[in-house]
Amino acid sequence: MDIGKQHPQALIYPLTVASKSQSTARHNAANKILKNMCDHSNTLVQQAMMVSEELIRVAILWHELWHEGLEEASRLYFGERNVKGMFGVLEPLHAMMERGPQTMKETSFNQAYGRDLMEAQEWCRKYTRSRNVKDLTQAWDLYYHVFRRIAKQLPQLTQLELQLVSPKLLMCRDLELAVPGTYNPNRPIVRIQRVQSSLQVITSKQRPRKLSIFGSDGAEYMYLLKGHEDLRQDERVMQLFGLVNTLLANNPDTFRRHLNIQRYSIIPLSTNSGLIGWLRHCDTLHTLIRDYRDKKKKILLNIEHRIMLRMAPDYEHLTLMQKVEVFEHALEHTQGDDLAKLLWLKSPSSEVWFERRTNYTRSLAVMSMVGYILGLGDRHPSNLMLDRMSGKIIHIDFGDCFEVAMTREKFPEKIPFRLTRMLINAMEVTGIDGNYRITCSCLMQVLREHKDSIMAVLEAFVYDPLLNWRLMDTAPKAKRSKARSDSFSSSQNNADLLDDVNIDTPKQKKAGEAESLQSSEPEGAVQPEALNKKAISIINRVRDKLTGNDFAQKEAVDVAKQVELLIQQATSHENLCQCYIGWCPFW
Repeated sequence: MDIGKQHPQALIYPLTVASKSQSTARHNAANKILKNMCDHSNTLVQQAMMVSEELIRVAILWHELWHEGLEEASRLYFGERNVKGMFGVLEPLHAMMERGPQTMKETSFNQAYGRDLMEAQEWCRKYTRSRNVKDLTQAWDLYYHVFRRIAKQLPQLTQLELQLVSPKLLMCRDLELAVPGTYNPNRPIVRIQRVQSSLQVITSKQRPRKLSIFGSDGAEYMYLLKGHEDLRQDERVMQLFGLVNTLLANNPDTFRRHLNIQRYSIIPLSTNSGLIGWLRHCDTLHTLIRDYRDKKKKILLNIEHRIMLRMAPDYEHLTLMQKVEVFEHALEHTQGDDLAKLLWLKSPSSEVWFERRTNYTRSLAVMSMVGYILGLGDRHPSNLMLDRMSGKIIHIDFGDCFEVAMTREKFPEKIPFRLTRMLINAMEVTGIDGNYRITCSCLMQVLREHKDSIMAVLEAFVYDPLLNWRLMDTAPKAKRSKARSDSFSSSQNNADLLDDVNIDTPKQKKAGEAESLQSSEPEGAVQPEALNKKAISIINRVRDKLTGNDFAQKEAVDVAKQVELLIQQATSHENLCQCYIGWCPFW
């Protein structure tokens, strides 16, 4: 086979991901290709495998693997009484410990927790022989002790030194391997020169790392190194955005208005880790609004929510019309002009302000229409970013596609895209009836004209065996929340472990997220008949959107009417008031 002979750099990262697949056929096929590539690009293959493996090691440390594993094992045992499932989670972690540490960080973990974990494993083995529940209770006393100690240690994890977590990456110098996400067959290859010696850990639930790689061109390439997340779907969404940008560049109306979607590189490293190109000069809307309220006016960040709770403490249990009344009461007593003021204050002149405002409005309209076709959900303020220099809106996190957020059990979304009052107020005097509506119509016209191309990409997306397990949402959040809330409740010794466990209730998490199966889900485990039925319904739904048949109308609607109906749905108070509070519908 001559696969990868001409352009090995283009294939090497995807092949390293496939070589780690749980599907035996895919794993074997990838390894066979890599072995053949070694004949002509041996150094490149070895470097890619090493860099991939070490980045995964840095993305999820042993502390985090055990913290996550013990949390999941506790849910399975105490919540679901699933002993087999519990062992399924713990055994790979113990096997990892038995292989021994390879870095100083892993050695320190082994010294701190190795003895307790080994003892707990012995109690588990005793249980498999005796079937005496007391043996498992002894094991969980030890696991609980380890969990509490790790939970106290994790918040102190703010900086990672490569010397401690991955000396192999620190030693990397002048590799043949291209800088991730930069390969272009028509340009000179930018190779990895070295990796920055320290990584900042961002203080969020998943603790992603800020990674810098220096290229052979002298430039610094920055990434977000994420663990605990499957980025393969986000990668596919970026491919769709690439097609949309090509269509927009070839249309005179959209080209004249400089309409496009700002893309960024996404490089999966495994089924639960990957690299995301760092977006410079960008902040999430949540961060911008929080800083503005804190610094400028000392306004409470959640003032709208407080007003709602003051009027109706049992808001979630109200009828629809009562919710509308409370929601509108909060809107009437707050201005919602934070984003508009921000754009004005951060602009050095009125000319720059006008340009940024135009870019903001147009980019918001572009993603409203494309997001609607894609069925993109969960557009809360932390999933929208604003480019401080250009004013463009950039979307991140594409985990909820094909309207899964609209069909979830808890807090299903009723809106086609985010178009809340704060976003509208930032458009200034014309609101949605100027640039925004014109851009939406131009976009929808282009998408409908090229519906066959869009459908072809989305069909490949839906039937992709790497991703289609996400379509089968078999474990609603509500059930998992209940199970996790019950974890440890039957064990008196471990009752207060829940203080440290992140319980997935709508109030405490990034509320109301659609359930996605764990990325350790065996690929190909979904029933083909059920999957095919779901895939066909998704494809038909997208086709209806691209032909104007997506509303309860007897005949297909034209572009102008379709845009009008979508804007009505997105701005309807009846729809907005049903969103979960973390979505911030009052913003």
